[in-house]
Order: sequence, then C-alpha cells, then structure tokens
Amino acid sequence: MKDGRTCVLRNGTAEDGQALLDIFNLTHAQTDYLLTYPEEHSYTAEDEAELLRRKTDSADEIELLAFVDGTIVGSAGVGCVARKEKTRHRAEFGISVDKKYWGLGIGRALTEACIECAGKAGYVQLELEAVAENKSALALYKSVGFVEYGRNPVRLKMSSSACPSSAVPLRRTQVLPSFKVMIL
Repeated sequence: MKDGRTCVLRNGTAEDGQALLDIFNLTHAQTDYLLTYPEEHSYTAEDEAELLRRKTDSADEIELLAFVDGTIVGSAGVGCVARKEKTRHRAEFGISVDKKYWGLGIGRALTEACIECAGKAGYVQLELEAVAENKSALALYKSVGFVEYGRNPVRLKMSSSACPSSAVPLRRTQVLPSFKVMIL
C-alpha cells in the first residue's frame, strides 16, 4: 500500500460471509457512489456465505476480499452478465473499499486482480457503471483500460442530492491476464 502497510487479497470463502456483509454495509453507508444504501437490502451473513460458496465453486466468477492487519477493508467481484450464447463473453465488475482506505492503492489492486481473473476465465469484455461525479474511480478505471461507452443522465437519484446523478457505463475489451497479482 502507498503508506507502507501490507494489503492481502484473497478469494472469499463461505466462512467470510459475516465479514463480507459487514464491509458491504459499511461501504454502502459511506458514499453515494454505490448502487444501494445498506437499509435497502435484506442480505444476511448466510446469504453472503452462499454467494461466496457459489463464487468459490465457479469456474468463471470470483469475489476477492482485501485485508489490512487481518481486517476486511474491501471487496471486488466478477460475474457473468448472462449465460446466454450471445452474452456469455461479457462479465460485470463491482468493487467497494472502506473510505478510510481510499487512495492507498487497494482499489487498483482489486481492479487489476479482477481484470486478471476475468481474462483467465475467458471473458472478452468486463463492464461496470460508475457515478459521473466519482472522478477518482473514473480515473482508476480508465488507467487500467476501461473506456466510457455512454452516459445515463438519470440513472441514480442520490439521497444527498435533489438532482439525479449520471451513470457512466465503462467497458474493457480483450480482457487478458496482464497483471501480476498474488491471490491467496
């Protein structure tokens, strides 16, 4: 990490269900840049454990967890957009990092690891949406090869703003494993 500490990335397992739920709730409460607020979902630790179990058993989906000093500080995942013949080459990417750890390189490490995993899984295109006002996330995504392919001017309506927020769909094509990241 940029501050000299070590961040460990590893595959999430069913035993991490509660930790994943906790970081989901924390990160979704910290920013308007994620799709939901914590109170808008009904996930349980068991639901998250099942998600992690499915992703662990999957040949083409993954959920990575980031730990600093043994504490989960972020997560990122890759999942198939749809299993249909015409769309199974596309994967979606999602990421969240505890706001206390923004700017330290954890988001980049998770993003690069997910790009590598998507390439190894055979995906040709990796997709995500970012809030237009989230300039640092957009800069990160563009720096690793994502390109903007449109805007949805009223995709999100933030509780902190009377005005809707634009969503920026981004995609990275020709996903190839080009980063060296250790995944435990």
